[in-house]
Amino acid sequence: MSKKGTSHSAHLPRIRRIEGQVRGVIKMIEEERYCVDILTQIKAIKSALSSLEGKIIEEHLGHCVHQAFSNKNKKESDEMIVEIKELLRKTRN
Repeated sequence: MSKKGTSHSAHLPRIRRIEGQVRGVIKMIEEERYCVDILTQIKAIKSALSSLEGKIIEEHLGHCVHQAFSNKNKKESDEMIVEIKELLRKTRN
């Protein structure tokens, strides 16, 4: 099974914004800013990452998984199901 998926280049602006937020938190910590301000930024980063994760999962289901099932390749479809189950298990922990 090929692990090449869809292009994720459309997500680069979003992940770069998140990267900027992380750099901002580093600066806040270096400046010994107020705890609640730092925690507010961390919460925003977690929310942004969660949103990005959701978009990539949607793309994976809509493209990679859909393609595996459309091809009627039982082995590939079974592998995709195992892969998704494992991913969901990891997100619960």
